[in-house]
Amino acid sequence: MKRGFHGFFKRKKLSFFSILLMSTTIILLSWESLSALIPPYSQMLLPSGDIHGVPTLEKEEHSRTNSIIGFLENGSTTNNEDCNYAKGKWVIDNHRPLYSGFGCKRWLSGSWACRLTQRTDFAYENLRWQPKDCELEEFQGSKFLTRMQHKTLAFVGDSLGRQQFQSLMCMITGGEEMQDVEDVGIEYGLVKPEGGTHPHGYAYRFITTNTTILYYWSSTLCDTQPIDATDPESDVAMHLDQPPAFLQKYLHKIHVLVLNTGHHWNRGKLKANRWVIHINGVRSREKELAMIWRAKNFTVHSVVSWVNSEIPKYRNLKVFFRSMSPRHFVGGDWDTGGSCNNTTPMSVGKEILEEECSDLSVASAVKGTAVKLLDITALSQLRDEAHLSRFRMTPNPAAVQDCLHWCLPGVPDTWNELLFAQI
Repeated sequence: MKRGFHGFFKRKKLSFFSILLMSTTIILLSWESLSALIPPYSQMLLPSGDIHGVPTLEKEEHSRTNSIIGFLENGSTTNNEDCNYAKGKWVIDNHRPLYSGFGCKRWLSGSWACRLTQRTDFAYENLRWQPKDCELEEFQGSKFLTRMQHKTLAFVGDSLGRQQFQSLMCMITGGEEMQDVEDVGIEYGLVKPEGGTHPHGYAYRFITTNTTILYYWSSTLCDTQPIDATDPESDVAMHLDQPPAFLQKYLHKIHVLVLNTGHHWNRGKLKANRWVIHINGVRSREKELAMIWRAKNFTVHSVVSWVNSEIPKYRNLKVFFRSMSPRHFVGGDWDTGGSCNNTTPMSVGKEILEEECSDLSVASAVKGTAVKLLDITALSQLRDEAHLSRFRMTPNPAAVQDCLHWCLPGVPDTWNELLFAQI
């Protein structure tokens, strides 16, 4: 009995090993046949049409490494959702500018077209902003219009906002005349008021894609109303806690909104415009708001808070707040002999590496809201050579220098490239 059991076990053990050996043989033969049908891994990495054949093991490992590195690099450069476009550097690009300063006459103010002035150095036109950790999408007018089909983009702000508006119109058209663009300012109340010299803004529609681009003048981003509407010399109430009436009326028609303010917040402007600060509908007695920078900061936070509360009502609305455009007056201000005589780009190779925006007022206001920060301050700070400076269409040695506004084509084009990448 004991012997019989042992013999039975021995026979079972041999059968088990026989089955295992046969299974292994079949798997190996199958893999050999299958491997003949599947190219080596390194061949799969080669682009279509490669004629170099099967690489050596060393080349294969090199190819694998490069493939992984390329994947990681491409992953970081194509995933632009989290890109900080404000970090980077200016590089020379001989394919610039995006339009001619001699053209775009329908949109570009002659006083901002430095090609029409006595300026002779135009190297500033050939610089392109290169973000540090991602690629900036190449701007194409047709692509922009397709992306903005049946939509409206509005710039609301001061004269730097108007520069950005004019820049975008020139970028979309390439500076060429287009017949399918119509003036639709009347739809937004942008008509020249009786006795006025120009309207409070402009609106144009590209008929083919039903894309509207508009600009509305609101240098302080708060509502302003004459205290006595019957008196032409009346003081004007600045309602710091109320957004511009234009936005209250037309926000529902806007899909992309770009806000900016900054350079009109000074005593000179308040006095010249007879602006009087109001809060809650009455003249403010707050000593804190008597300091201009505090009044500005209050207004920036107020308009951001208001528009942020409106965003949930309009599913397709995107709002950007552009940070302050820097001035480059040296040796004084605009009215005290300040100048910006440099005409040679000095920014090539210099990198902006700061994570935070240097415009603390705007950055703190949008933080934690659905309003996006369009941070252009630091990258523009490097471009002191790109202002209008002393150059005019008609020479005037006695004229003050303009170290605030930019030559076009120029730096505001980059602001629009950053905007385009994020809409």
